[in-house]
Amino acid sequence: MIQSMTGFGKVVLELPTKKVIIEVKALNSRQLDIFSRIPAIYREKEMDIRSALSQRLERGKIEIIITIENIGKDTDAKINASLVESYHKQIEEIAADLAISPPVEWFPVLLRLPDVIKTEMAEADEQEWKLVSQAFDEAIHKLCDFRTQEGQMLSQLFTQKITTISELLKQIEPFEKERVEKIKSRITDNLQKIPDVQVDSNRLEQEMIYYLERLDVNEEKTRLSNHLNYFIETLNSGHGQGKKLGFIAQEIGREINTLGSKSNHAEMQQIVVQMKDELEQIKEQVLNVL
Repeated sequence: MIQSMTGFGKVVLELPTKKVIIEVKALNSRQLDIFSRIPAIYREKEMDIRSALSQRLERGKIEIIITIENIGKDTDAKINASLVESYHKQIEEIAADLAISPPVEWFPVLLRLPDVIKTEMAEADEQEWKLVSQAFDEAIHKLCDFRTQEGQMLSQLFTQKITTISELLKQIEPFEKERVEKIKSRITDNLQKIPDVQVDSNRLEQEMIYYLERLDVNEEKTRLSNHLNYFIETLNSGHGQGKKLGFIAQEIGREINTLGSKSNHAEMQQIVVQMKDELEQIKEQVLNVL
């Protein structure tokens, strides 16, 4: 079963003093592109995280976001009191030198100055990282489940569209004989309208056969039918078939275009337009297949 490239997985891990939220998102991409937003406390594990993503997600634009919410009374943010005092003294001296009034409300100004508030993150111990790693694996698993569900929907869509094109191909058959007779009749009528023209019937028949052979669509119909069957076979052969399905869709498009250029018949051309419409919907969605 094919899988979609888009997906989402989220896990919330509750620890004694904090809550760790892990989100993994996947979007379309030709290759594997990983973007991460990881707190400093887990930064040293970033390579392990990227390795796990590359092994299990294969392709797509992957974004991993890990956020931490403190749920205890203690906080890692500290106010540097000595630095605040130093800033306060300097501002007073500068205000006196310039003969200007110092700020009316000191505290908001001081808190916005560089390095006044620092967050000192302790390193994660092995037990904590083990729990986070398990939650991370669960988030990837949820994303893969999401991809599989989306893949099932895409598979149903592709099967429906390919079946519709196959049915439209069968609708062309009744018009083929009619088309040949119309072409013969049109050429003959046009020749008769030309005054004082002597027609060599044998030569006319040879030219007619050559012309009609160029308009024959049996070969295109056979190739198109084979491509449609191959698309379904590939669809059911497993995941990781996105690029291959895209190539087959291109070949289907070539045969439909050739069929349209050779049809020379209004009803047949209308059927070809319907085929193209179904194929365009396939091409749009096949870009989303892993």
